[in-house]
Formats: sequence, C-alpha cells, structure tokens
Amino acid sequence: MEVVIDREGCISCGLCVSTCEDVFQFADDGKAEVIKQPEGENEETMAREAAEGCPVAVIGVE
Repeated sequence: MEVVIDREGCISCGLCVSTCEDVFQFADDGKAEVIKQPEGENEETMAREAAEGCPVAVIGVE
C-alpha cells in the first residue's frame, strides 16, 4: 500500500492526523503530510479510513 496527499488541496481539517497519527502529521505550513507508509493491517485500515473520510478527497491509497 502507498498513501499520498495532494497537499495543494488540503484544508487542514485534521481528520487524517486524528485518524492515523502514525502515518499523517501536520507540516510546518499547517497542511497534512505523509510521514511514513502504513505498516501492518491496522495502519493500512486506519489510512484507508482517513482517505475515505477526507472532506476534500486529497488522500490517495494505492
């Protein structure tokens, strides 16, 4: 699994960070970023939930 964020479209709502803080964090500019790729079933599930819940659909899971 690979997770990516289109940071230009990020509105900094925080859903991804609160859903899966092991994979996402806020960068210095206040927008979310991927800090590491999901490892294991639990992180993959949480990353998918973050992508599905993103209100601006900027998280991609491949």
